[in-house]
Amino acid sequence: MKKIFIIIAFVAISVNSYAQETILPNINTADLEKYIQMAKDFMPKRKLQNAKTVSVKTAVASAQVSYLDLFSASYFYRPSERVAVNPTNPFVVNGMQYGITFNLGTFLQKPFAVKKAKADYKVAQLEQQDFDIQLANEVKRRYYDYIQALAELKINTLSAQDNKGVAESMRYKFEKGEVTLELYNQSRLISTSTLTAKIQSEVNYLKRKDLLEEMIGQKIAN
Repeated sequence: MKKIFIIIAFVAISVNSYAQETILPNINTADLEKYIQMAKDFMPKRKLQNAKTVSVKTAVASAQVSYLDLFSASYFYRPSERVAVNPTNPFVVNGMQYGITFNLGTFLQKPFAVKKAKADYKVAQLEQQDFDIQLANEVKRRYYDYIQALAELKINTLSAQDNKGVAESMRYKFEKGEVTLELYNQSRLISTSTLTAKIQSEVNYLKRKDLLEEMIGQKIAN
């Protein structure tokens, strides 16, 4: 039992020595900012939000220019040789006649229409800012998960390698009769456990890598 405890303690110390390492040096701020920008350039929803903002901005200019709709011009041509039905009517003249009409009701509505268009544009801008903030936070979350999974993979890989060496050493000693079968089996169980943890960490790494690549639209390797 004492020898089994020594093996378990050795494994625990080995794993803890890896676990005490920090992942903070693995956080690359430049890469993270690049991933955020790539997500903004790639995400279809972000493109849709940007197109909506541009459309609403165009509506502001359109509402301002539409002041010209208040006025309408018209003309009327009366041949010179045509005789007026009522010659005493001063408004009946021959030749070209021009006229301009002004819509007072539309004029009173225009300031409100322009104000509403500007308010809609402001709302669209705030919605896009909020979307960009949420998008950046999601990229950061997936990036940190990816870095964590990568660190865990390294730790479990080193732990599996060390415990495999211990198990092989115990097998060699067992074959020479230097350790008991119980002690040899215990070392094998520990080696199997760490190998399983390594495989699980590989799966977690691949999943989190895929989630990050889903956001930025490219392979991280590229």
